[in-house]
Amino acid sequence: MMILLAVDWSALFANIGQFILAFSILVVLHEMGHFLPAKWFGCRVDKFYLFFNPWFSLWKTKKGETEYGLGWIPLGGYVKIAGMIDESMDKEQLKAPAQPYEFRAKPAWQRLIIMLGGVTVNFILALVIFAAILFVWGEERLPVQNIKYGLWVDSLAQSAGLQNGDVITGINGKPVAYLDEVRKGIFFNERATLDIKRNGGDTAVTLPPGFLSNLTKDQKQTLIAPRYPAIVKSDADVKYVSGKMMPGDEIVGVNGSRFHYIDEYLDAKKLLPNQNITLSLLRNGKDTATAVVKTDDVTRTNVVLKDFDELLTTEKKNYGFFEAIPAGVKYGVDRLSDYITGIKLLFTSKEHKVKDNLGSIPSIAKTFGGSWDWQRFWTMTALFSIILAFMNILPIPALDGGHALFTLYEIITGRKPSDKFMEYAQMAGMALLLGLMLYAFGLDIWRMFR
Repeated sequence: MMILLAVDWSALFANIGQFILAFSILVVLHEMGHFLPAKWFGCRVDKFYLFFNPWFSLWKTKKGETEYGLGWIPLGGYVKIAGMIDESMDKEQLKAPAQPYEFRAKPAWQRLIIMLGGVTVNFILALVIFAAILFVWGEERLPVQNIKYGLWVDSLAQSAGLQNGDVITGINGKPVAYLDEVRKGIFFNERATLDIKRNGGDTAVTLPPGFLSNLTKDQKQTLIAPRYPAIVKSDADVKYVSGKMMPGDEIVGVNGSRFHYIDEYLDAKKLLPNQNITLSLLRNGKDTATAVVKTDDVTRTNVVLKDFDELLTTEKKNYGFFEAIPAGVKYGVDRLSDYITGIKLLFTSKEHKVKDNLGSIPSIAKTFGGSWDWQRFWTMTALFSIILAFMNILPIPALDGGHALFTLYEIITGRKPSDKFMEYAQMAGMALLLGLMLYAFGLDIWRMFR
């Protein structure tokens, strides 16, 4: 049986391009965090590679004692430091006596600095990027009190008792001021009771058991989003069959069905790919018009609609250069705290399950949103930089944290683990990491065809 999948190619290429660029930046700077202190302490660095290069390299050149290159497996990168057990598993170098330029010949404190250089660079990089984002774009948030049309809630939220038009004002008795606090509060609370304004009155909805499990299981869920009218911003790329839209027109119908909000417009056309559809328009708030347009294979009409921040009153805070630095540091530390809380929930919560939250390259690439937006790109790059720093500092052999743990053991006890022990530890760590990557990739493939 052949399975046909509708593919949004522009979104796919945008995601792939942003993933490769972000990942390349993070890997190169991470490895630079190992490379520079290694050189400062007199270690010989044999190779510096972006991506892995078993059997062959896409590109390489040698400058001085170091070979610089580009591999073909985009799962990371490495610096090969002489006298160190690393991803290359080069055991021949360990058969000879240690040389002064080798990693294993250096004092433990120098080796510790070399090993922690990568995660240090990634953490600092994230804080710098967050500060730069706040300086360039500022911080824009949607206050709950300004969601004048209420929320659009997806099928999962509706099954829990929420309704379109609801406004969530508190979680477990604590008021929430901004929409992003609502999403965060729902995700991090095992049993959340939502305080809601509905049809001019107050009510409460307690999310049922299994709600969070279903939310994390289906990564396509939107859960909640602000409602607003479908107002035309631009129609430059629309394929008209007849009629014409104008900027400012409100789309209030598709093929005779009538509605008021953008979510209803998207629902009305989602089952109409590769068709001519008739849009009913409200012009100047009172006049009516129609336009017949053609959809593509993923039901796009190429109508550019105004976003919620153009129709609802958001709060924007701009930062000066010196204000952005501490604000960026705080923002980065808060994101790291959220990530650690999320990891902790995987092991302590019945609702958050590893198999529903783990993902590989496809899951990571999709977080870029399917279009090239520099603010989103740098935000995601900074988030991944923090995640990369945290994951690499875990005390697992083959990761920086594992090497650092063995070095700290040596500093404290005065006993250095043997080269043979380090070799086996590296092999075990690499097997574990490879298994996790294959498992995560398998989950992504399973979700794709589920």
